[in-house]
Amino acid sequence: MEVIFTSNYEKICEEAARIILREWKKKKNLALGLATGATPLGVYKELIELYQKKEIDFSGVQTFGLDEYLGLEEDHPQSFAHYMKENFLKHINIKKENIFRLDGKPSDIDTNCQEYEDKIKSCGGIDVQILGIGRNGHIGFNEPGSSLSSRTRVKTLAEETVKDNACFFENEREVPRFCLTIGIGTVMEAKMIILLASGGNKKDAVRQCVEGPVTASVPASVLQFHPQAKIIVDEDAGALLSRKGYYEWVFQNKERVKDYLK
Repeated sequence: MEVIFTSNYEKICEEAARIILREWKKKKNLALGLATGATPLGVYKELIELYQKKEIDFSGVQTFGLDEYLGLEEDHPQSFAHYMKENFLKHINIKKENIFRLDGKPSDIDTNCQEYEDKIKSCGGIDVQILGIGRNGHIGFNEPGSSLSSRTRVKTLAEETVKDNACFFENEREVPRFCLTIGIGTVMEAKMIILLASGGNKKDAVRQCVEGPVTASVPASVLQFHPQAKIIVDEDAGALLSRKGYYEWVFQNKERVKDYLK
């Protein structure tokens, strides 16, 4: 796990986009896992700008949506399929056949979830998975108590998550209570994970994720086991981290390791 401190939200997004660009240069048919919510929006804006500047080409990229509300059609204004289309996918040159998502109204839930797992495996796995973090430490819609080895499945949203997401609906009653989500075990198979956190309301979740015990009560804490997890935070989100100085020192000096081999 690598913790990267930035001064503000804009810098978080710039750093995340820089990492994704670097990975794309290594593999032009990158498999990119996409998260929704307010936090990743700035990253998608940065990636769109890189595309417009012709610094990145998405024609060979494959994308996988992280989760979806159960019961919402693809074109519903609050579906995550609609979110990704409006905020990212329609602005880049990705091929339609390379966009994969969970079906919010599947004819069979278990089949839909297994086919999604199979599709991820068939492309060699997700190369870079973007994540946000909930105030209760959830990643994707893997709420506290989720199995750390879980696969793509249906989940019941926690009351706290329903309240947090109510701002995207007319009222809290309209927020779906069930969702489909990539499992924690599936997330952990991504070759690289980029978790973004901004603002003081995420500081306790970030602390537990990075420095707390690994526990299903804080699903994001499992990222401590991932060899390529990058936690990018601003000053407010990282305010409770006790080893801030160490994380900053490592980030500032890690490129110098090559100098010791000369």
